[in-house]
Amino acid sequence: MNGNESAKSEPVTVRILDREYTVGVSDAERASLTSAARMLDLRMREIRGSNKMVAPDRLAVLTALNLAHELQQLREERGGNDAAFKLLDAANGKLDALLGPAG
Repeated sequence: MNGNESAKSEPVTVRILDREYTVGVSDAERASLTSAARMLDLRMREIRGSNKMVAPDRLAVLTALNLAHELQQLREERGGNDAAFKLLDAANGKLDALLGPAG
């Protein structure tokens, strides 16, 4: 196995709010992405609560806002240059890709 194979993008399917999304991800990032998807699903369910009628795009924006706020607080507490925050930013971008355009 050479270095290019480990970076090869393979499809992975995740489930968020009972809906499936397929995204391309390298083997090295698969576990992290599926973990992030589980976290996103849990957070969206918590925010939705018992109000099953909330619009999915509104729910996605509220969840993203909460996650971004938490990330901002962590950056302020720790100086913002930590490599862990770069990983969180990358995970956030992947979550954005999973959600796709609202509509």
